[in-house]
Amino acid sequence: MHKLYEKSELAFFFAWLVIYIVCSSLFDSLSSLIGVEKLFTAVFHSLMSFSALFWMKKHDLLKKYGIVKPNASSSRFLFYIPLVIIVSCNVWFGVMLNYSVMETLLYIISMIGVGFLEEFIFRGLLFRAMEKNGLYSAIIVSSITFGIGHIINLFNGSGADILSNLCQIISAVAFGFLFVVIFYRSQSLLPCIATHSAINALSVISKETTLSSGVVSSLIITVIAIAYTLVLLKTLPKSN
Repeated sequence: MHKLYEKSELAFFFAWLVIYIVCSSLFDSLSSLIGVEKLFTAVFHSLMSFSALFWMKKHDLLKKYGIVKPNASSSRFLFYIPLVIIVSCNVWFGVMLNYSVMETLLYIISMIGVGFLEEFIFRGLLFRAMEKNGLYSAIIVSSITFGIGHIINLFNGSGADILSNLCQIISAVAFGFLFVVIFYRSQSLLPCIATHSAINALSVISKETTLSSGVVSSLIITVIAIAYTLVLLKTLPKSN
């Protein structure tokens, strides 16, 4: 795989993306088939995450892909308070055990892996591959591609209706811009990974909401994400 990376970072991104999407779908289906949700998917996401970390460490790429501390103090991030508010969105209307205890743990492990992998793939591989040829196009493409990718929820049996999914896509695009600004300006992907993983993990115990309340909460966190992005453009140091 590293030979592919040396030949084309963009091709390397596509390879990781295809493996991630195809195998996640396959292992989700296998897990459902045997009656234990996320059993195989949690293992796959964990192994793929560790493989990414091992590859980055082996080839001295941890710094390039942001697996380092942010180069700015927490005060410049407004002490991450907006991120905490965004993370809490899945428990605004209460919590409940949607699956068995075992399946809940498997879901949480899987969702943490998804948070890491999607940040590594979209903010790490895609953004870094495109950045050298144009910063603004890299920011736009990595953000919008990440958002549009959530359209898969219409077809994967998640139960999301068109309006809910549209709100999710819009929110994901806003998060994409926020996370890429954090990554580019702070040179760290860790706040993005932590936030993304926490949002995913809490969704597992989220109480089902009505369509109207779901749309309202999506709009609120989208506004927070956009406002926070604009603030960070002023408070975080400019990258060289």
